[in-house]
Amino acid sequence: MCALTFTSESGDPRPAIRGPAGPKPVSPEHRDQLGRSRALLWRLWRNPLGFLGMLVIVGWVAVAVMAPLLAPYSPILPDMAHRLVPPEPAHLLGTDQYGRDILTRILYGSRLSLSVGLLSVGISFLLGVPLGVAAGFFGGAIGQLIMRAMDVLLAFPSLVLAMALAVSLGPGLTSAMIAVGIVGIPDFARLSYGQVLSVREREFVESSRAAGASNLTIIWRAILPNILSSLIVRATLGLGFAVLTAASLSFLGLGAQPPSPELGAMISGGRDYIISGQWWLATFPGLAIATMVLGFNLTGDALRDILDPLATRRKG
Repeated sequence: MCALTFTSESGDPRPAIRGPAGPKPVSPEHRDQLGRSRALLWRLWRNPLGFLGMLVIVGWVAVAVMAPLLAPYSPILPDMAHRLVPPEPAHLLGTDQYGRDILTRILYGSRLSLSVGLLSVGISFLLGVPLGVAAGFFGGAIGQLIMRAMDVLLAFPSLVLAMALAVSLGPGLTSAMIAVGIVGIPDFARLSYGQVLSVREREFVESSRAAGASNLTIIWRAILPNILSSLIVRATLGLGFAVLTAASLSFLGLGAQPPSPELGAMISGGRDYIISGQWWLATFPGLAIATMVLGFNLTGDALRDILDPLATRRKG
């Protein structure tokens, strides 16, 4: 019998023994991205108002997710034996004109408000950013046509345009979500347009063109990463606007319809009872909307201060 000898790459005749594969090494790009994420979270932590805004947002998200576990009653079923009960231990925030627990309806209403806000901003982002990037990168007649269309949408007040769109689509929460999303498209388009104009002639974009990269590759790898921070700030601030506008449409009867536990519809249903002394019907849903919007605005302002290099340089 003959023995087989394996020669390693270094020429050593001893058998080359391969150990178990270890963890995949982290690429320098991924390591830099993790470092930037940690630095962003640390600077947001050290910003008092930004940290407060994050706490408010996380609190409302937790409430929305755990609403079925936290809610003591049904948000829809009436209980006429306990109608218009003021805040008490059994009903911490009182009951409405149909005997429904207001705390329960606010817990479920937060789910609707946050969902509408996220989906509306998603619509604005997914439609507005490509339009603005295309207008800024290609320019010419295409860019002028896109931006003039955005100017037409901006010529109308946001709430008036949202009302018109909601009326044309028909009352309902889905119609309100689509209307708010369409209203937000010009903001993302104009922001993307301005940011692309400021970076499309920079050296790294020119080097990508010289290397033969396609327009789509240049947009995806060179332009979008450099304008993403501004878009994140705008999306965070837009969430507060979307929540408030959707609640306004529901207040006017163009959004969520009864008996849906939507915060704006709750305020609308309780406004007639304020004069007679049942102040809690509209006050607590209004406070819920105010804290949501405040949380998004505080977080957006903090992110703008952190992600804006000019503001950072002035403070440093």
